[in-house]
Amino acid sequence: MQIKIPELSLVLLIGVSSSGKSTFAKKHFKKTEVLSSDYCRAMIADDETDQSVTKEAFVILHSIVAKRLAIGKLTIIDATNIQAKARSSLLYLARKYHIAPVAIAFDLPNELCQERSQQRSNRNLDSTIINQQYDNFKRSLRNMKHEGFKQITVLNSAAEVDNSEIKLIPLACNMQHETGPFDIIGDIHGCFDELVVLLEQLGYQIQFSASKYTVIHPQGRKVIFLGDLVDRGPKIPQVLQLVMDMVITGNAFCIKGNHDVKLLRKLKGHNVKLVHGLEESINQLENTSENFHKQVIKFINNLAEHYLFDAGKLVVAHAGLTEELQGRETGKVYEFALYGKVIGREESGFPIRYNWANDYNGSATVVYGHTPVADSKWVNNTICIDTGCVFGGKLTALRYPEKELVSITAKHIYYNSIKPLLH
Repeated sequence: MQIKIPELSLVLLIGVSSSGKSTFAKKHFKKTEVLSSDYCRAMIADDETDQSVTKEAFVILHSIVAKRLAIGKLTIIDATNIQAKARSSLLYLARKYHIAPVAIAFDLPNELCQERSQQRSNRNLDSTIINQQYDNFKRSLRNMKHEGFKQITVLNSAAEVDNSEIKLIPLACNMQHETGPFDIIGDIHGCFDELVVLLEQLGYQIQFSASKYTVIHPQGRKVIFLGDLVDRGPKIPQVLQLVMDMVITGNAFCIKGNHDVKLLRKLKGHNVKLVHGLEESINQLENTSENFHKQVIKFINNLAEHYLFDAGKLVVAHAGLTEELQGRETGKVYEFALYGKVIGREESGFPIRYNWANDYNGSATVVYGHTPVADSKWVNNTICIDTGCVFGGKLTALRYPEKELVSITAKHIYYNSIKPLLH
């Protein structure tokens, strides 16, 4: 049985004493990845069976869990974890550090656990204790799915435990093996002509044949698109086709923007208001085929909300991303990456956004868009390169690792902005 778990997760091994959790942990995980309540007891009292220091042992365990999750380390909890109250404090830490919580439950027969316990020379528990644990475990197992685990795997026999294989699944945002060089392009919003000129100025060769674009760079550079490909501009299907073709051929990466997500919902049949430029996207896509619509749905649906590149030294997210959210995949990460953090409203109704870049002190360079500015400026190792092309501004690219800006002035004002570009 193959058990797939996210490469960055908090894994709770759940089961009564002698159900095989510790053996399982030693077999499948690094010694440093496994935190055992027994070991924490031994650290305090020189005896892992000393139940009088259990409370203190879990204080130590939770402290180490917090430190590991804070720096993004896979962490395995080897304890009985059979009561919801015990699990809730660990689930809280997973939420706090934006880590996926995973449960692996050992639902072995009570008789087998009793037999194994009797054979243990270092810890022979009274059968009454194991009976109580077993009853608690069975009750707990029925309600565990409501506690917030990303996934729960139940092993129902010793054979399943013995034959299990752990496979760590890379997070979608993990592109750290891609080192560049890159050309990162800000919000396009259907400005296809400017995009073509910008790509050519960056040295890319563009060919169009059989309704497909081939875009390559002689030096092997790749493009990173920061999302918001659609809405407002004049040539939205062309932008989608070019970007999709580049991503499919491996010559580009793309992340979701909030406008892309809204178009996706509309194409899937959801009730979405045709505002903020969505009407332009829908009108233009009416002239394309149903097959093209399906391609667009699949493409946007499969995009990540942020990426880590170059061993984590480069982070791209449509609206930016604070250090503690980078390389994580939770709902909060998704919301911040796409929309930023709204902290209030102006009298006119416009959102007041948290200026996270002013407080940023992370080591990774963060490149983002979303909120258009007149000119891109570096702030604490972050830079916004949405320079409002669709509003008559510029389409901007950041060359990485050179950190050089290249911009193309918009040919027209395609969409009137209610607010002036920020300076």
